[in-house]
Amino acid sequence: MDWADNEEQAAFRAEVHSFIADRLPQFYRDRITARRPRGLEDDWQGDIAVGTPEAQAAASEWADALSTKGWVAPHWPTEYGGGGMTPMEQFIYNQEMAEAEAPLVGGSGVSLLGSTLLVHGNEEQKQKFLPPTLRGEYRWAQGFSEPGAGSDLASLQTRATRDGDEYIINGQKLWTSAAHKSNWLFGMFRTNPDAPKHRGISFLVMDITSPGISVRPIITMGWEHGTNETFYENVHVPADQLVGEENRGWYVGVTLLDFERSNIAGAIQIRKSIDRLIENVRTPEGQRMVEAGGLQRQRAAVAEHYVESEVMFNYSFRIISMQARGIIPNYEASTSKMFASELVLRVSRTGIKVYGLYSNVWDPDSEHAPQNSVFTQSNVHAVIGTIGGGSSEIQRNIIATRGLGLPRG
Repeated sequence: MDWADNEEQAAFRAEVHSFIADRLPQFYRDRITARRPRGLEDDWQGDIAVGTPEAQAAASEWADALSTKGWVAPHWPTEYGGGGMTPMEQFIYNQEMAEAEAPLVGGSGVSLLGSTLLVHGNEEQKQKFLPPTLRGEYRWAQGFSEPGAGSDLASLQTRATRDGDEYIINGQKLWTSAAHKSNWLFGMFRTNPDAPKHRGISFLVMDITSPGISVRPIITMGWEHGTNETFYENVHVPADQLVGEENRGWYVGVTLLDFERSNIAGAIQIRKSIDRLIENVRTPEGQRMVEAGGLQRQRAAVAEHYVESEVMFNYSFRIISMQARGIIPNYEASTSKMFASELVLRVSRTGIKVYGLYSNVWDPDSEHAPQNSVFTQSNVHAVIGTIGGGSSEIQRNIIATRGLGLPRG
């Protein structure tokens, strides 16, 4: 199959490429050149909310630059401040951003919530939440998982009780990523405890600074603060912040998760990791380090990962070609999410095997750290990708039932 750009697509690709080359702040260029491990805070939302003054200035500058083109939210309609891009234009845009390692702007507010509001929100909600999200004034966290409801998310128990023109929230959420650097939260809450578990759930948005909401940090492997527990004690949320119908929030949330699983930049990021590994082991310093890991034993694994990354890249094209024809990826998105997240983990583990004992060096500034300990740290962080947004086990169930038509049980 021919995936080459046509004339119009090639012109748009050149426009995006030139824009990034001209407007990406020096702060981000320096971060890319340093090739240091990317921590859980090293994204645009972390920079704008809790970064150094230099990081905050760069994040603001980059957001302003993208806003001039409507590229903060390239997939949103132009009437809501987006780029109005076709699916293939979005693919090209994301591909060029990933190749340049330029940060996407807006966090989950743009990529997840905004997309969901465009489908399920009313006009008042769109006007209230979309513009400040584009401007970076509203920074969003996702409140889904609970202590007893992770992969089986529909078992969530945090209550939202209707009281006149508001809801009263009580309960606890777990793995609330970005809550410490957000000022708004979207999530699913139990509004009818007597209904079947997939019904009786409602989708609400709320000010995370509301009285009764408390955020407790969770420090993950690598001593990083990327996620949190959130507690809700008699939190008052206006009823007009219900998205979609009451007790039908599961279907709103599933729409959001489908957006999250359609990550077409993943193949490029994986290929970059493999290319850097290959590039490094060709150098004298890299060859010295791999003596401890036994390069001959790992050569086949590196080659296999390269082939797998090509599979992932072509699968990304398959998904975007479906969207270009108006077909919503269903089990295909689950296949992409599962394959990409598990491939990142396999590549990371191969990387630490290649470098042997040197992979025990965590400090990226150590002279003994291969590639600034990139693979050492990604081996820790990559596990999260196989769980968040729906675990690999859940993705396999979706593929089996929706894709292959196999019975449940």
